[in-house]
Amino acid sequence: MTTKLFGEPVRRREDARLIIGKGRYLDDIGHHALAAAFVRSPHAHARITDIDVEAALDVEGLVAIYTYEDLHGPMAEPLPVLIPHPQLHSPRTGYPLANGIVNHVGEPIAMVVAIDRYIAEDAAERIAVSYEELPVVVGVDAAREAAHWVHEDVPSNVAAHHHQETGDVEPALAASPHTLSFTQYIERSACTPMEGKGVHARWDPDDGSLRVYTSTQASTSVRAAIAAKLQLSLDKVEVIAPDVGGGFGVKIVHPWPEELLVPMAAIALQQEVKWAEDRREHFISSAHERQQKQEITVGFTDEGRITALDVHIWHDNGAYTPYGIIVPIVTATQLVGPYVLPVYRVIVESVYTNTVIVTPYRGAGRPQGCYAMERTMDRIADELGLDRALVRERNLIQPDQFPYDHHLTFQDGRPVIYDSGDYPGLMAKLKTLVGWDDVETLRAEASSRGKQLGIGMALYVEGTGPGPYEGGHVQVLGSGKVLVSTGLTSQGQGHETVFAQIVASELGVPIEDIEVTTGDTRRFGYAVGTFASRAAVMSGNAIALAARGVKEKALRIAADVLEASPDDLEIDNGVVQVKGVPGSSVPLRTVAVLSNPLRYAFDEAAKQATQFAIPGSDDKPPVAVGDAPGLEHRDYYSPIRSTFASGAHAAIVEIDPQTWEIDVVKYAVVHDCGNVVNPMIVEGQVHGGVAQGVGGALYERMAYDKDGQLQNASFMDFLMPYASEVPEIDIDHQQTPSPLNPLGIKGAGEAGVIPGTAAIASAIEDAVGRRIAAMPISPTELYDLVRNPESELTATAGRRAGTGAMA
Repeated sequence: MTTKLFGEPVRRREDARLIIGKGRYLDDIGHHALAAAFVRSPHAHARITDIDVEAALDVEGLVAIYTYEDLHGPMAEPLPVLIPHPQLHSPRTGYPLANGIVNHVGEPIAMVVAIDRYIAEDAAERIAVSYEELPVVVGVDAAREAAHWVHEDVPSNVAAHHHQETGDVEPALAASPHTLSFTQYIERSACTPMEGKGVHARWDPDDGSLRVYTSTQASTSVRAAIAAKLQLSLDKVEVIAPDVGGGFGVKIVHPWPEELLVPMAAIALQQEVKWAEDRREHFISSAHERQQKQEITVGFTDEGRITALDVHIWHDNGAYTPYGIIVPIVTATQLVGPYVLPVYRVIVESVYTNTVIVTPYRGAGRPQGCYAMERTMDRIADELGLDRALVRERNLIQPDQFPYDHHLTFQDGRPVIYDSGDYPGLMAKLKTLVGWDDVETLRAEASSRGKQLGIGMALYVEGTGPGPYEGGHVQVLGSGKVLVSTGLTSQGQGHETVFAQIVASELGVPIEDIEVTTGDTRRFGYAVGTFASRAAVMSGNAIALAARGVKEKALRIAADVLEASPDDLEIDNGVVQVKGVPGSSVPLRTVAVLSNPLRYAFDEAAKQATQFAIPGSDDKPPVAVGDAPGLEHRDYYSPIRSTFASGAHAAIVEIDPQTWEIDVVKYAVVHDCGNVVNPMIVEGQVHGGVAQGVGGALYERMAYDKDGQLQNASFMDFLMPYASEVPEIDIDHQQTPSPLNPLGIKGAGEAGVIPGTAAIASAIEDAVGRRIAAMPISPTELYDLVRNPESELTATAGRRAGTGAMA
């Protein structure tokens, strides 16, 4: 069996365990723990005038009730702004429990602990909270008007004013042969993973240590937050992410109030305490994303080449800014896509509203940026009567222009310099894959069936693998098992398989002998987290470096045994051998035993490493200076800047003019994430992302009313695409290795979702001949748009069917 598995479609090793119900999720832990429940605000904006717990005290099985008055020290302070930024001039965060004011429905006010969740919920219902309601701000337009303020000390409702610029926009626009100005919207959506958040905490009073299990994307960061807020020594806090049932960004936020309050209660009560989020709680108290209003002005030539782009974005950040302004920064810097923009200005005003906080959701600002840029390309093509693909091709960065510096600053504080790519190659592959040049034949055939057919495309560049670092540890045991650990967490991406493939290839061992652990601070205490398509880039390279360190030591030890030079040795299928001389070899497991000089023999294998079995040289210590016992190595990868993956998507839609149902009948993806570790897993990530892209384009939205009440806080009302709504996806790969890391890889986790909204909007517009300015779009909204005589007709529709055809 080969051990060179890098690039092979190895089946996911974790799936069998999860499919047969052997997963261990948060709610599988602590069956006998005390249970927590929360009293949450029913109002979007109100002053708390009284909290009366008297009626709850009679509930049998009640253990404790906590309000803000019970918080002390750092726990009584606001939650941290995790990523400060100089342009975030008015950051605001909430408290673990509301301190006098609530700013969105679902904000926690009190925590109840009881012997089980049912009793905790019963007691929570009996707590009477009195409110003085305050004016409510919902949506970016209301925030801009600032007739009312979310925070009384932020009179404009503007949390941040983010500005980046290359060149002088006004003169460049004035000198442009053509200019266009338009406005478009993207609505709120949310991650909605299958498993909500959850926390279990256990306190050991004898040694003053705390163990916390939490469904998180950042176990080491949660550990640091808990230690800081509860004033514990970091070495006394352990945080473990068990199996996590999806994250998509919402679980990168830390600490959630519950991640502090549950451990606080466990310490105070000296008993295990657990809380598992229910679905309504997740909808109204976790995090959302996406909502932006985009005001765009573009200058361009007769050939469709952009001369200047000016974008003003109004970003809804919800009631607080715990994750800083990462999402709008990503929008601002990823908007440029794969194109040459001689002059570019982006201004983002991130505003407060009385709605749930906004933090990254798969794509994290990139879908909005792609929507702005790709719809701009469509508008230019329509204005000039040119093919949409041709306009894109004329603006693409060329392969000989890499590395390409956009002179912008990315979310990691590093420059936006594209490391490698072939964007014309992506475009050529996409046109062939989707049949771009044959669409009129498809349109005629659809028309014969009474359907309106349209095609759209969207290209993107995705910054992946931002730092500052990740680490990896590889250890070979005397049994031959290889233990691999890294600090970042897993939520279904296939890390166990991918990291094992990397080690098998680097170390020359069978993948069956490799065990991978992620997200456990007991095994690896220093890490950043899983987000921004960074796991393979960051931990993958760190693990590769660690495996190379193990290999170097193994060859050095084996060289003494085999009386050969390390340069003449290789490891294959777990055996160290002289190259070309298979009989001259030693098992790697034996090398692991020999790496640890022993005084005592505990088993047969240990006998090989005792002092009389291998007496060694009289003038050398048993453990060399600078060396350490054991066949293991720990290493870290810290990049100078992010890698930039890229791709191109195309969608073909059919629309029934009787029902205005929108059916995505074909979807094509060409994807470039550098060297591919496992193409099967990459395709799985793309498939999942495309499904979320279809959802974002046609179904998913968080619908708030004017009072800040979420109208669709359940899966009965929040629409998502089923398998029946997700088309078959044709995928092609392109590989342009990154020169920035040892493995030449780029991230892939968010690629599938980024261009979906833009590509589908383009296809719908092509089908019906009306401007699509807001997404997602429902059949009812499409019907209203087409039947509204004031809605704007595209020039393409006029040329193809006559100006009055869609009136």
